[in-house]
Amino acid sequence: MDTITLWQLAALAAASTLVGFSKTAVSGANTISLAVFAAVLPARESTGVLLPILIAGDILAVLVYRRHAHWPTLLRLFPAVAVGVLAGTLFMMRAGDDAVRTSIGAILLFMAGVTLWRRRAGSQPPPEEESADGPSRGARLKARSYGVLGGFTTMVANAGGPVMSLYLLSAGFRKLGFLGTSAWFFLIVNTSKVPFSVGLGLIDARSLLLDAALVLFVIPGAYLGRACVGRINQKVFDRIVIAATVLGGLQLLLS
Repeated sequence: MDTITLWQLAALAAASTLVGFSKTAVSGANTISLAVFAAVLPARESTGVLLPILIAGDILAVLVYRRHAHWPTLLRLFPAVAVGVLAGTLFMMRAGDDAVRTSIGAILLFMAGVTLWRRRAGSQPPPEEESADGPSRGARLKARSYGVLGGFTTMVANAGGPVMSLYLLSAGFRKLGFLGTSAWFFLIVNTSKVPFSVGLGLIDARSLLLDAALVLFVIPGAYLGRACVGRINQKVFDRIVIAATVLGGLQLLLS
């Protein structure tokens, strides 16, 4: 991190702006930011630098969409996410950069395929249409599966965004409910990851110094995303999320 060139710093600044945009417009699109950070910095260290940038974006997203979160969905996800975060921490203690990239890329492509298959077969009803008895057994199993995967991928490579985006799409969330639920989810989860990242040596004084130089670039991205989200058609929104997931997965597998 002591030898970053001006061009590399510009690339990181652009990726930070994209984080802000993704948090307020197209959740999951920040897989591109993940790829840029991993290309400029060592893969393991890049996750520690990116995490505070993501938290800054999460705070801005919560300020904008805080009233649109669906808390029953969040409460259903968190226990499984905790399991995934712990599994990801154990994985990071042993895995090298190549194993991290390959594992996350394969998971993202698999989840994108599952979501496309589900959409062809018929989507799940939106959360507000659940019965008085609560979600079905299948819905609970799906929440646990996505929760574990989301926790694992967000701990290993800050790549939980696409996984959770696919879950929220498959559950029938519209744009505002999608963004509000996603904003609260990642603010809570990313903040909870900080002690684990510090313990793994991924966040230290040098990484925080670089974060201080990059965090301001999140704000214009968030503003641009908020200005654009109302103009994005729901079908286009869904397709962008899935396309960003596929591109992110391919980039991780091929890099």
